[in-house]
Amino acid sequence: METENETDQDVTAALRRALREAPRKLWDASPDGTVAARLRELADWAAAGPYADTPLDIYGDGVVTEVEERVARELGFPAAAFFPTGTMAQQVALRCWAGRTGNPVVALHPLAHPEMHEDQAFTTVAALRTTHPTTAPRLPTADEVRDHPEPFGTLMLELPLRDAGFVLPTWDELTEVVEAARERDAVVHFDGARLWETTVRFGRALPEIAALADSVYVSFYKSLGGMSGAALAGPEDLIAEARLWRHRYGGDLFQQYPAALSALRGLETELPRLPAYVAHARVVADALREAFEEAGTPWFRVHPEQPHTHQFQIWLPYAPEALTAASLALAEEGTALFRRWFPAPAGGPPGVSTTEVTVSAPGLEWTAEDVKKAARDFLGKLDG
Repeated sequence: METENETDQDVTAALRRALREAPRKLWDASPDGTVAARLRELADWAAAGPYADTPLDIYGDGVVTEVEERVARELGFPAAAFFPTGTMAQQVALRCWAGRTGNPVVALHPLAHPEMHEDQAFTTVAALRTTHPTTAPRLPTADEVRDHPEPFGTLMLELPLRDAGFVLPTWDELTEVVEAARERDAVVHFDGARLWETTVRFGRALPEIAALADSVYVSFYKSLGGMSGAALAGPEDLIAEARLWRHRYGGDLFQQYPAALSALRGLETELPRLPAYVAHARVVADALREAFEEAGTPWFRVHPEQPHTHQFQIWLPYAPEALTAASLALAEEGTALFRRWFPAPAGGPPGVSTTEVTVSAPGLEWTAEDVKKAARDFLGKLDG
């Protein structure tokens, strides 16, 4: 008899296979590909551009250095350092700031990545403590930062806040929050894993957004389609110390050219497209809302109502297993609308599940009617 874990693994494998093979999908995710196909795409891109005869990197030179310089330019910082993971990059950044401020306390949201997905690395590895100016499913307000009773040395803002629904403040709200932190003599660090796509919501270019912070971490695989990797950008002295800590953490890898090349490819090809993805995500969200309303769905949520980025959440009143099975059935018929579903976050209505929707290049081909038809077909799998 199969165990529950084995059954879940079978569903995951079947869903990944169906998503990879589906001719119609809203977005391409990195796990959808195959090893040979992904390496071939990257090699073809490198051969067609200036990297055909580029020597391989050794301990961070060559294409890795080029990524660092490109990120520094994109964000308007003096320097940047490449890291194999964002978890490492942020630990390093925040322990460096703690040494400078003399305060190991980091103010951040309880739904921020370090609190949700890093197994308490801040406290167990970096000897940092965290405090929460708010528990509301949004970034803290200026008053919450200003009036927070516990002293802190660094304010970390995740932009967008993924586990709250990829939500962002307004530009005025963001500048006010940063000013409130400055009033407390705290430094400001942006968890900018998905900062690349915030320009539409803020109505500002990346350098102006990043200039609000003392340091910024960015990811290469979440929105830019890279294989892996991250970068930490900031002042030269901070980045020099970060490189030292990167070595101590085991992050100075002998060669990283596949990840570095895929990062450069993402910066060249995906970064300019992100505003179009954000705009079309709003079309997709509106179409899904209309489809659920027309179908008489007893309860649903599109969150945010107008997506702040090219990603948003859908909430439906069914068990996650049933919704994932419907996603799989629809994908096996050739249409990948939704992917895996999960129980709603704490505080959500009972019996409700949620999934994340992303819109990237494949989704630009979908009209609103295409989305509505796919949603009707999906709901039909639930009724069946």
